[in-house]
Amino acid sequence: MKNAKLSEKKFWIQRLGKTSLRAIHILGVTGAGGGILLGVAQEKWYVYWCIAMTTGSLLMLWEIARDWRWLIQLKGVLTLVKLGLLTLFIPLGSYKPELLITVLLLSVIVSHGPAGLRHFSVIHGRRIDARKEVKG
Repeated sequence: MKNAKLSEKKFWIQRLGKTSLRAIHILGVTGAGGGILLGVAQEKWYVYWCIAMTTGSLLMLWEIARDWRWLIQLKGVLTLVKLGLLTLFIPLGSYKPELLITVLLLSVIVSHGPAGLRHFSVIHGRRIDARKEVKG
């Protein structure tokens, strides 16, 4: 049943849902990132931070629920690395801009890198294609 073809209606619901979630995520990243890079007081960008972390977590759960192999593909591994870097905001608060820039650069690699790189399995040492995904 998991490999059954989606109906057109379900496809569009999933596609628009994921696209909307990603758009809200980018809004949160932009707001929090601008505040961090420009040295704005945290209370002015904290809501954006919460938006980015919540939507990012939901997008990550979406991918894991779709196919657990996401966790061993480079795109999943790099996402977990990004989360690790974000946790360093607490002990290394004076390096927030540098950490954020690193996270953003990793995001570009994850989002826009070639499929052979994104789908590379760190366990298998080769490209592992997951089930067909709904883009968004």
